Amino acid sequence: MTYAVIRTGGKQYRVSIGDLIHVEKVDGEVGGEVQFTEVLAAASDGAIQIGRPLVEGARVTCKVMDQAKAKKILVYKKKRRKNYRRRYGHRQMFTTVKVTAIDAGTNHGA
Repeated sequence: MTYAVIRTGGKQYRVSIGDLIHVEKVDGEVGGEVQFTEVLAAASDGAIQIGRPLVEGARVTCKVMDQAKAKKILVYKKKRRKNYRRRYGHRQMFTTVKVTAIDAGTNHGA
């Protein structure tokens, strides 16, 4: 089984070929291709490579499926006894990508 651990948008994701994941917004057109080069670990054919901190030459290629906004969250601010109240919403942008290829790089025997 081939998989990789990638870092994007301040989060880490364990991905395999064919996975559909939602990541923080990355630049790319719908139907286009995006590559993640911050690969923290990669495994293929039973051999696991752990990066220090990244696996050299490794990359994960994904196809951009969608660019969208997440569900709205409401944020409240209040100061008691001061008649100060604020309410606003936030919708985080995210990108849905489908993993098409995992290149484990050349760092053998790490």
